Amino acid sequence: MFAINVLSEAQEPDLAWLLWLVLGLFLIIVLVGWMVSNKKGEEVAPVEKEEVAPATPDILKKLEGIGPKVEGVLNEAGITTYVALAKASVEELRAILAAEKLQMMHPDNWPEQADLAAKGEWDTLEKLQDELQGGRRV
Repeated sequence: MFAINVLSEAQEPDLAWLLWLVLGLFLIIVLVGWMVSNKKGEEVAPVEKEEVAPATPDILKKLEGIGPKVEGVLNEAGITTYVALAKASVEELRAILAAEKLQMMHPDNWPEQADLAAKGEWDTLEKLQDELQGGRRV
């Protein structure tokens, strides 16, 4: 303020308006810069789709009644994990098998076995598999 007063009282009044002009431009530049930087700070990053990493395929043939061929058929149908197999209905599994002319397979307890495997209950799964023969309860 002291510099402005000194210049305004100076003998050359033309410099005072120039000083005010420079100060005004400086304030406008600072204000615009602040608004631009604030606007960038407010921008929200685009919402990314939840990218679920593809689950590591499980070895489905560990389950009683599923061999290498059936495992391949299930994998082609998108059932590659114990969780996916546990969620599949017996009717869905029969339809997948029928499409590949494997109607002789019995998927009745595959979801149950897969559920135990997905939970890591291997001892319980082993006991259940002892009761099964060819994928069926004996």
